[in-house]
Amino acid sequence: MAGARSAAEIPMLRDRRDVCAALDGLLGGARAGRSGVLVLRGEAGIGKTALLEHAIKSASEVTLLRAMGAESEMELAFAALHQLCAAVDAFVDRLPAPQREALEITFGVSAGTAPDRFLVSLATLSLFSEAAQERPLLCVIDDAQWLDRASAQVLGFVARRLLAEPVVLLFAARETTDAFADLPELLIEGLGDAEARKLLASVIPGRLDDRVADQLVAEARGNPLALLELPRGLSPAQLAGGFRLPGALSLAGTVEQSFLQRLEALPESSQRLLLVAAAEPLGDPALLRRAAERLGITGTAREPAESAGLIEFNGRVRFRHPLVRSAVYRVAAAGQRRRVHRALAEATDAETDPDRRAWHLAEATAGPDEDVAAELERAAARAEARGGLAAAAAFLQRAAALTPEPRRSAQRALAAAQTSYQAGALDEALALLATAEGGSVDDLQRARVHLLRAQIAFAVQRGGHAPRLLLEAARELEAVDPERARATYLEALEAARFADRLAHGTDLVEVSRAALAGPAPHSPPRPTDLLLQGMATLPIDGHAAGVPILRAAVSAFREEAVLPPEESRWISFACRAAWDVWDEESWRLLATRELQRARDAGALMAMPLLLSSLSYVQVLCGELSTSESLLDELRATTAATGIPAHRYVEIWVAALRGREPELLALVEDFTTDAQARGEGFALGFAAQAGAVLYNGLGRYEEAFAAVREAVDVAPHSELSTPSTVAELVEAAARTGERRIAERALERLTLSTRPSGGDWALGVEARSRALLSDGDAAERLYHEAIERLGRTRVRVQLARTHLLYGEWLRRERRRLDSRDQLRTALELFASMGADGFAARAERELLASGERVRKRRIETGEHLTAQEIQVARLARDGLSNREIGARLFISHHTVDYHLRKVFTKLDVTSRIQLGRVLPERSDAAGLA
Repeated sequence: MAGARSAAEIPMLRDRRDVCAALDGLLGGARAGRSGVLVLRGEAGIGKTALLEHAIKSASEVTLLRAMGAESEMELAFAALHQLCAAVDAFVDRLPAPQREALEITFGVSAGTAPDRFLVSLATLSLFSEAAQERPLLCVIDDAQWLDRASAQVLGFVARRLLAEPVVLLFAARETTDAFADLPELLIEGLGDAEARKLLASVIPGRLDDRVADQLVAEARGNPLALLELPRGLSPAQLAGGFRLPGALSLAGTVEQSFLQRLEALPESSQRLLLVAAAEPLGDPALLRRAAERLGITGTAREPAESAGLIEFNGRVRFRHPLVRSAVYRVAAAGQRRRVHRALAEATDAETDPDRRAWHLAEATAGPDEDVAAELERAAARAEARGGLAAAAAFLQRAAALTPEPRRSAQRALAAAQTSYQAGALDEALALLATAEGGSVDDLQRARVHLLRAQIAFAVQRGGHAPRLLLEAARELEAVDPERARATYLEALEAARFADRLAHGTDLVEVSRAALAGPAPHSPPRPTDLLLQGMATLPIDGHAAGVPILRAAVSAFREEAVLPPEESRWISFACRAAWDVWDEESWRLLATRELQRARDAGALMAMPLLLSSLSYVQVLCGELSTSESLLDELRATTAATGIPAHRYVEIWVAALRGREPELLALVEDFTTDAQARGEGFALGFAAQAGAVLYNGLGRYEEAFAAVREAVDVAPHSELSTPSTVAELVEAAARTGERRIAERALERLTLSTRPSGGDWALGVEARSRALLSDGDAAERLYHEAIERLGRTRVRVQLARTHLLYGEWLRRERRRLDSRDQLRTALELFASMGADGFAARAERELLASGERVRKRRIETGEHLTAQEIQVARLARDGLSNREIGARLFISHHTVDYHLRKVFTKLDVTSRIQLGRVLPERSDAAGLA
């Protein structure tokens, strides 16, 4: 997410006519079929609400959706979103099934598994898009700084992805929030002195002394509400001259003081009625009346409050300004507020609105109360079932504070921390962990506290101290929860592999020994049991011992198509195991199956790792164009979820494409971030990508330098993976470093021999050929081509043809070399592996072959988003499926496709496969 802009970058408007003109322009755009988003930001009383009202009055032939943030409702998940969507709920049935179900569960219409928050966001975008096809939508959200977190995140998501829909989103907020930080914004300034004087004169019936006017204008600083409120209560004599405002209060405090003066002048019953209204943000007159009756407040209390200009009782109860609500609530004594909340809880229907009732009960409770705490705990479960994790954490936190029994209180605080962690609120989770740990915790709870703290460290760093913390948590859990201990050892192994040589306080070998010595596996073993045993055996006893176990683990994951959630979360790690044993087929199957399941379920948080895994195996197989379609989806997913971008595949693609400047820039950012996180895996990966790039370009000295260390580090290090040492064999052989090439080959065979598949043995045969001569070399090249030809790993097959052709040319067998080099060039060209293709071209030219220059016709330039949409359309996806992949509406997809067809001069999706370039260099096309 982009950070907040500096003040200099935000337009500041003092003249209300300019703001109104901007709003009218957005509304005109919606009537013409365009979307618009604007945040009006300014201090309390500056006139934001009046500007929103201007937009509403100016809008004709639109559907109005309206919501208002309320400070007291910030912990009620999706409260504002529900309020906003009520007017268009008839369009929910038009949504794709997963999106429809997500909204129905979120709004409590139906029961089901808690939907992914980002699926709810996509569903809301689709809902607005569908509704806007009948009439343009105007969505007005006031006091956006007080929206509940879930609603704010959804609306921020929608605002960033509107394009070709006649929808206008208008927000008014006192300050910038994370959810809206990078949206178009206008900073509303105070009125100029001349306008301020006119407004001041319009509300003062008598004479206004110039010195007093100067003082009022200066104190108000152009704030319209202040200009209206400051003169109230001043006598005609004070207004006529000799008056000086006190300077102790802030402007907001001064305006609130004006409201409080009017409040204090009201009858006691009217004051209490206003307090009930201030504590009840729904503005429901019936609910207000029922609560007032319970407090003995009669109907006569209403008229004085309305006459004082503090509140309106129409179809909805509304305060003159949010400052009135906050002033009324804050000035009340704690006991008064509790009595009011008790009355509101009693007046709230426990069947239709149990969560709001629970919250009022909590606010009505001064000390520990197990009944109320239990009610809050049930409210948390309901919120979590709707996907409102932040709200569930807030309910649990309050429940913990009200729980009389210390151990139970700590348990609820720990549950609140766990829920905050799942919601991505890591700082809040850590604070709640400290609360839980400071209470009366038993051994199991203490171990779970330490586990969650370790998991947060891994989420933040993906390396560094995380392996040590997870290892300590796993050891602690052995005595109290063996099942969880085994799962934690798997987490520690994953963290140790990420941390690699940058781990602090432990390493992969120590973690592996502890995992193998830990609690016994199930009988018969589950897929995760085999995965744990194999991953722990590999760094200790090597591939000969580890590969058979990992093969069994991968097979178990393949055979069990539907895994429980606690095991399916390890599919990505199982894909890594398939890579370790050179099993491309299982890797692809597992990643494809689980990715489809995540798409179907809308489990967006799980998708980045799965997209990375599947796109990586596609790259290794030379399916670069298909892989880049997944990369587009990956970028859209990480942008939508805020998950740190996974750059591994992007780096590998740049290496195979031969794009040195792009790769160097990616690697610099990638490794800098990795060093800061303690993620040593990334450093080894970047070195390997560099070797691939330079081997492809024929710059063997640089390739050798990138991976020279591979034979000097531990075999389980990322810098010494089989793929890395294979690159080193080629680079060392070509630079005359025969001894190092031989050592690298020895290291390679430690993996390839136990694996025994065609991919592994084909790469080994090619590597041996590089160090062989005469008939032996030729036999090895033939073996490598035969073996790799039986796999889908086309990059390795093409590289083998290239090396064989180069060898034949050096053996002065030019005619034979041309066949191999021509095959290599055709394969590389079809993949888009331009670096290797250029090397093959050079070799063909050197053999005396004439090579026709390759050329790609792109038609008129496409934007990056148009390329993404066009690729997916070419691959056969419908508009709705493309929209779901890229987190845009299907109407926006249609808009992009119309532009693509025009630019490429095609009329159907079928034609896209013929005219789209294989390479997807957006920078070169845009």
